[in-house]
Amino acid sequence: MRQQLVAALFVALSTPALAASEVWDSIRQELYGEQFLLDGKGIIAIDAPYRTPEDARANLSAHIVAPRNTEISEVTVVLDENPMPVSAVFRFENPLPRFFFDVTMRVNGPTPMHVVARTSDGRLFVSETFVKTTGQGACSAPPGTDPEVALKSLGEMQIELAGRLTVGAGGTLDPLNPGAWLNELQLDLDHPQHSGMQMDQITLLFTPMRYVENLDVELDGAGYVEMTGSISLSENPTVSLSVPSEAQSVDVTMTDTSGTVSEAHKDLTGY
Repeated sequence: MRQQLVAALFVALSTPALAASEVWDSIRQELYGEQFLLDGKGIIAIDAPYRTPEDARANLSAHIVAPRNTEISEVTVVLDENPMPVSAVFRFENPLPRFFFDVTMRVNGPTPMHVVARTSDGRLFVSETFVKTTGQGACSAPPGTDPEVALKSLGEMQIELAGRLTVGAGGTLDPLNPGAWLNELQLDLDHPQHSGMQMDQITLLFTPMRYVENLDVELDGAGYVEMTGSISLSENPTVSLSVPSEAQSVDVTMTDTSGTVSEAHKDLTGY
C-alpha cells in the first residue's frame, strides 16, 4: 500500500493542469487498474462540510453498509487534489457488515472527495462529494504547536467512547439485538503530522516529513482494524471509528514514519 500511496502522490503532483475528473481517473487507475467501480449510493454515505471552517482540521466522515450477503473488507478515503490524495485506508481483520469513521484532515484546497469500499466478494463501490475550502493551503501551513514542544508529547493517545451510532446509507439496526448496535470509539492522537511542505519561519528550511503511518486497533485482544495514514491527517488528529457495543477492551498501536511506536489500552467494561 505504501507504493500505492507514493504512486498516487506522484500522479497528483505531476498533472496539475488536468481537470478534476482526469485527476480522479489517474488516481483510480493507479489504485485499482481496470477494475470497475460501482455506484455507492445506498452503500456509502459521506458527511463532509460544504466548505471547511478550518482547512487544517476538517471533520470528514462516512457510514458504509455492506450490500446484502457480503461484508466490507477495506475502505479508502481519497482527497483528489491533496498532495497525498490517498488520505486514509482502513483494513479490517475480519470483514464487517457496517462501518463508520470520522477523521480530522487537512484539505489543501477545493477538491473532490471519494470514498471507496471493497467488499468481501471483491467488488468496489465508490461515492463522491466536493469539499470547498477557505484557501489557506493547509498542507503547507505552519504547525499550530512549536515543533520542540510537540515532540515532547508525540505518541500520547486518549481513548474514549463518544456514544451510540445509528447506521446510515440506508442501513438499519435491530433494537431487539443489542449486539447489532455500534459505539463510536474516539482516538485523540498527539502527533505534529509534519507534511514536508511546512517552512520554518526562522531558518526558512522545510521541516522533514513525519506523519502517522499506521494505527492498529485491537478489540478484546484480537485484531479489528488497521488504518494507514498520510500527511492529510491533521496535526494532533482525532480518529473516530465504529466498534461493536459488546467490546470490553481496546488496544491501540500508533507507528509513524520515523519508526516511533506508541501504545495505549482502555477497558470498556460496562458500556
